[in-house]
Amino acid sequence: MTQILTSLQTLIPNTNFADLPLFDRTGWKRVRFSDVVENCAETCNPEEADLERFIAMEHLEPGSLHIRSWGNVADGTTFTRRCRTGQVLFGKRRAYQRKVAVAEFDAVVSGDIYVFAPKDSERLLPELLPFLCMSERFFQHAVGTSAGSLSPRTNWSSLATFEFDLPPLDQQRRIADILWAIDEVLVRYKISLLTAETNLSVSLASHFNGINNEKNTSLGEISDIRLSGVDKKSIPNENAVKLCNYVDVYRNRYITEEIQFMAATAKILERTRFELRAGDILITKDSEDPSDIAVPALVSSDLNNVLCGYHLAMIRPDTSLVDPKYLLFLFRSSIAKSYFASRAKGITRFAISLGDIRDFQFRLPPKDVQRRKSNEFYEAETLINYLSKHGAVVKTIMMLVINNYFGE
Repeated sequence: MTQILTSLQTLIPNTNFADLPLFDRTGWKRVRFSDVVENCAETCNPEEADLERFIAMEHLEPGSLHIRSWGNVADGTTFTRRCRTGQVLFGKRRAYQRKVAVAEFDAVVSGDIYVFAPKDSERLLPELLPFLCMSERFFQHAVGTSAGSLSPRTNWSSLATFEFDLPPLDQQRRIADILWAIDEVLVRYKISLLTAETNLSVSLASHFNGINNEKNTSLGEISDIRLSGVDKKSIPNENAVKLCNYVDVYRNRYITEEIQFMAATAKILERTRFELRAGDILITKDSEDPSDIAVPALVSSDLNNVLCGYHLAMIRPDTSLVDPKYLLFLFRSSIAKSYFASRAKGITRFAISLGDIRDFQFRLPPKDVQRRKSNEFYEAETLINYLSKHGAVVKTIMMLVINNYFGE
């Protein structure tokens, strides 16, 4: 994309930005989408056209203009609709998924993907078109005109009627420069985030696979492990009981009082036990997806009358032997993921048993090594959280700018 779009380095700060014509909408003209955009319906035999790649719906990443994966024509495809470099791809099936991308290479695409291009690049700048298609108004129009229950699709005749205000070409260039500069920052955050996540994953695998001078230890030997059940003796004041659920664990690495726990009803209390305390590890014990088995979270602060909820196992480690945070990172390692994925049983929903959890074996180094490695892993995780948070802020800024221009 950097070969065909203005880069970040070309932007020059202007202290009098508020007086720029960029912010003057008096010259903007209301047009229909079909007045300035063509629905390209070029077809070809990909092998005869010497095209090596195809793009399906699963290759479009929601919210990203960049195509990072594709299929190989040599492996077989029935796609015949052609896209060319610089054209805009829009997923017409389940438009609410917000799949828009710019083709960075020639390819054939799924029939569920529209291929858009300006009818006249002197009227609508090609670099601006993808951001128009990303605007909230355009998506709402696409979703609102979709038909079908299980797999709704929008059609070209409906998209063609979408109206928006089109700036003069010089303003389009300035707007496109700003938006592609923001996108470049966003891409850099994503690359940094992927690198940080990969580094942590490699570090976890390297450490836990590289412990050779310690004997095997089972999880059951160093911790008390329980599944949700009935144990009324452990239930505190029933008028103020809250429940830590599967979703709380799945969404949070660390369980704290800041989470909005669900209030536990009398019926729930009949099926629930175990008041949580700092240092407990919670893992998901069943899921529709085997890869979501044994997702861990650490209760990292004292809680007030919060119980272990449904579909979870509670692991209370012996802190004289193991650092709870070290155990958390162990569960995030490839060793744990492979073990629990192999033990998960089911057809439509998969689950691990109490015995599976207790039998999980690993090599446990001394406490000082555990603490040192936990701190290293935690620092890496902190960087990941930072990149994720600030990348989300950049994405929000991009959408605010897009919707500022195309939101009327």
